[in-house]
Amino acid sequence: MPDIVLSGAVRDNLLSLKNTADLTSVTQNRLATGLKVNSALDNPNSFFTAQSLNDRAGDLSNLLDNMGQAVQTLRAADDGITSITRLVESAKAIANQALQTSSEYERRQFAIQYNELLTQIEDMAKDAGYKGKNLLAGAGNELEVIFNEDSTSNLTVDPVDYTDTTLATGLNLSDLATGGSATNGFDLFSGSGALTLTNLQASSNLTDLAGWVTGDRVLIADGSSTAVLTIGTDITTVQDYIDALDDLSGVEASFNETTDEIELKTGLNSNITITKDTNSGAGSSSATDGGASAGTTTITAGSMSATNTLVLSGAFQAGDTITITDGNDFEPASLEIDEETTVSDLVSFMNNVKGLSATFSAGSVSLIGEVSFNVSSDNADFNRMRLGSGVGTVSLSALASDFKTDTDIDRTLQAINAALDELRTSARSLGTALSTVEIRTDFTQNLINTLEIGAGDLIIADMNEEGANMLALQTRQQLSSTALSLANQADQSVLSLFG
Repeated sequence: MPDIVLSGAVRDNLLSLKNTADLTSVTQNRLATGLKVNSALDNPNSFFTAQSLNDRAGDLSNLLDNMGQAVQTLRAADDGITSITRLVESAKAIANQALQTSSEYERRQFAIQYNELLTQIEDMAKDAGYKGKNLLAGAGNELEVIFNEDSTSNLTVDPVDYTDTTLATGLNLSDLATGGSATNGFDLFSGSGALTLTNLQASSNLTDLAGWVTGDRVLIADGSSTAVLTIGTDITTVQDYIDALDDLSGVEASFNETTDEIELKTGLNSNITITKDTNSGAGSSSATDGGASAGTTTITAGSMSATNTLVLSGAFQAGDTITITDGNDFEPASLEIDEETTVSDLVSFMNNVKGLSATFSAGSVSLIGEVSFNVSSDNADFNRMRLGSGVGTVSLSALASDFKTDTDIDRTLQAINAALDELRTSARSLGTALSTVEIRTDFTQNLINTLEIGAGDLIIADMNEEGANMLALQTRQQLSSTALSLANQADQSVLSLFG
């Protein structure tokens, strides 16, 4: 409005008020935003420098999140290794326990437990991942941690593979063979008979018996083989005769002084016939039944029943000991036979042996062994089913477990110790990586804080200072308003001339 003329004093006061209003506006903005530099117009150098510092802090904050996730991935792997180490130590304890026993069956059970632990180790390794990254699961799980904005500072953590314990590059622990079962059995037969030697005693000569001369032969046959005893050569006295018969496989012989009889028992699974043939040479003799009577003595063998006492068979006598041993010559059990021991008792005894199962049917004992077993007796007639039978031991030959011998177990212990060394090495490696990432995380947090403080120093307003400025400006504004009023009053005094 060029036609209106203000005095210089008024104009000066108006300008002062305008400047004060501008400063008040600036101060109010700073108080409202907390910033003394809100845009590049306020202070280009401070604004862009602070923006650069805040941008870097933001970039590092994003990396800090990744570092935090990397720490959790490393911790998950470390937790997995710690637990796997405990399982491997448990496997070592199992192997050491196996060394404390010679029982092949118990060692087989330890081998089974060992394999179960290896399965748990593999499962543990598979479960040690975090957000899809598993440092215990091998290739494809490499962990890269970036520490700065341009990726020039980083750390790569290579994975191991414990999800398969057999890997040579991992734990190198293979499942143990647990062996296999074996079957066998034996028959229980019994039969009895007698040979009458009238008026003879154990010390008598056989030739004292009517019709017996030197050179005669006693023939004992079971249908598949024949034993021949020559009088004067193999047998001379009655006691010689008893001993020779008793020495035959599956035959028990004793002399009854009261009845003048040789009493015979058999455990063979076939009938026995006994005859004495005539001497073809000089001397008078006659064929007999192996005793004083004519004809043939036949001892009929039959299958035993569950309730029969064992001593009815020529394969058992009171005082015999039945012994069970395994493939390591460990003796899990033995049974002493007495007059009352039945077939059922024998079967129950064998069933009580861990790893051995026995059933009885139609005169036959069937055996199933989870490991190798030998059933034997101190009676040589046990399980000799023919006159020509050899060893009577009943053998069950099963495939052995990998814990059968001390050497097998020692070999496994060596592998376990190597696996523990591998786990400790991996734990140290992961621990170093974890420590590095945690240290860099702390450093990054501190650096972000430093950058943000530096940026704040450039653009953040001092509230105390701005508050004081606002108070001063308000006072100035009031004074300027008063001055303007006074200046206007000076101009208004002219009006008094027209009064």
